[in-house]
Amino acid sequence: MSDTDRSATAKVLLLNDDETTMEFVVQVLEGVFEKPREEALKLMLEIHRDGSGECGVQTARPISRKLFPEQIRQADESALARLGLSA
Repeated sequence: MSDTDRSATAKVLLLNDDETTMEFVVQVLEGVFEKPREEALKLMLEIHRDGSGECGVQTARPISRKLFPEQIRQADESALARLGLSA
């Protein structure tokens, strides 16, 4: 893998906290990261036990679009507006 390829990817980690339910973490792992139920449950328990867990390595732009679609849409619209264009 070249340096260019490496810089285009991001390791995605989930961190344990006292507010997020275990079921929600499983839903995120299944829905956003497309983990099978059993793998999502194992990873959720790892996150709960160890404080964090790696969900995967993905290209930075697609994962940010999955996690922050509204913010990305607004940024895209703002960039187009600066160019005098619209979506």
